[in-house]
Amino acid sequence: MTWEIAESNRGTGLPLEGVRVLDLSRVLAGPLAAMVLGDLGADVIKVESPAGDPVRFLAPPRFGDDATYYLAVNRHRRNVVADLRRPDHAEALTRLAERADVVLENYLPSQRRALGIDQIRDRSPNAVWVSVTPSAPGTDLEDRPAFDLLAQARGGLMDVTGEGEATKVGSPLSDVVTGLYAAVAALAGLVGRREGTTFQVPLLDATIASLINQAQGYLATGVSPRRLGNDHPSIAPYGPVHCSDGVILLAVGTDAQFARLVSLLGETRLGAPQWRTNAGRVADRTGLREALEAVMRSRTRAEWQTHLDDAEIPAAPVLTVAEALDQPAVVESGLVVETDAPAGRLRVVASPLHMNGERLPVRSGPRRLGDDTEELLRGVRNDVEGA
Repeated sequence: MTWEIAESNRGTGLPLEGVRVLDLSRVLAGPLAAMVLGDLGADVIKVESPAGDPVRFLAPPRFGDDATYYLAVNRHRRNVVADLRRPDHAEALTRLAERADVVLENYLPSQRRALGIDQIRDRSPNAVWVSVTPSAPGTDLEDRPAFDLLAQARGGLMDVTGEGEATKVGSPLSDVVTGLYAAVAALAGLVGRREGTTFQVPLLDATIASLINQAQGYLATGVSPRRLGNDHPSIAPYGPVHCSDGVILLAVGTDAQFARLVSLLGETRLGAPQWRTNAGRVADRTGLREALEAVMRSRTRAEWQTHLDDAEIPAAPVLTVAEALDQPAVVESGLVVETDAPAGRLRVVASPLHMNGERLPVRSGPRRLGDDTEELLRGVRNDVEGA
């Protein structure tokens, strides 16, 4: 079967130019992985059911008919509608999978069997097959629906977030981490080029892996982490301090940085012996914060930020999403760009990756449901008839 590379993906000079990715995934983790590969130059075909990817409808907010949730992770791909319960559509997708270098999907095992996706996989032995799953193969959660919120809850992430009641992270971090692991798996498969390579990327496992120091601390000591809100379990001062008009975040990671902070603030009490080492500061983080705020409440957040920057003491204000996107370091770097979308020109967050000093370009935006169905399936039919 012929899979012609889309015009926007030719002559890009990007590392994955010419790589064909078939994206059978829905919602966020799988589509994010496909977007990462597309950002790097891959030619991606996304397949949706006639009902559409559920994330298209997770609104408000919307931009035109599409939820912005969908628009966030579905650039750099053509869009095909197919009903896997129809033999002709299943055959067409099988032929696309046979030509694909990577196939991404996130169906439950029972869904894969019912829709014939396992058979499609068996007929595409040369593709790197990446499955995003609820949990590891063979576990009791393998065939139970999983979502970011549930993964954050089961994975312990909520239990180390917030103060008082456990709190989910404000963005879908479990899905994002899982999507990035799925992209890594696809890239590893492409590099290895072993026939029949399959990867499973469990949402639960990726979430627990994201705990990093929190999980390792428990595994090494048997002591479950405490919920500390914006404080760090192992470093102080590494969290919020109140100024006269708001909060500033200090990230004092070394004793040398703390000594500079004491010098800057000019408060002899802060040089007390119990606070000269990080271990001592962590043990008395409450007393330390009270002493810091007694000084820092005398000036505004902006004034302290200037002084802290001059003294090379890591600190940052807590910005709103709007402020974060509008700050000079973001605006001047070109992280936010315009691209095409079904409802018109759309501002999007581009890839954070730079190659040879240049940010990866956004070459095409999200497509309407089924925009490319007829073109691609016609090619499959012609290929079958000519065989």
